[in-house]
Amino acid sequence: MSKEMSFPVVGCIGSEHRDAAQYHQRWFVVDAKGGWLSAAQCPGLAGVSTDVRMGYLVLRAPGMLRMDIPMDVIEDDDSVRQTAQVANQTVDVVDEGEVAAAWFTHVTGQPSRLVKVHPEAKPIIWPAGD
Repeated sequence: MSKEMSFPVVGCIGSEHRDAAQYHQRWFVVDAKGGWLSAAQCPGLAGVSTDVRMGYLVLRAPGMLRMDIPMDVIEDDDSVRQTAQVANQTVDVVDEGEVAAAWFTHVTGQPSRLVKVHPEAKPIIWPAGD
């Protein structure tokens, strides 16, 4: 029996891990202006694999060291809270920090940041095909 794929990071390779479904589309990558970067805009994203292991989102990309992001962090630090744009929607997000930003900047070839949808944010309507 085939397992269901979940995509914790929008535009990246999904995970079949049983715990990944609860994190489906929780993270996405934005450009320097806070606009969502799709895999169509940044083909490097399609080479990033995601997995869920022991409370961490595990990211791998060709030629890069593995990066582990803690998944269940309490979002009480307003200094990392911001907004991002997904199509015509403004989304409340949490920035995952400088290490993740440097990692995704290398993967995408442009200034990029990894953000997580804030737990209190409204659901995002993702454009078809991404």
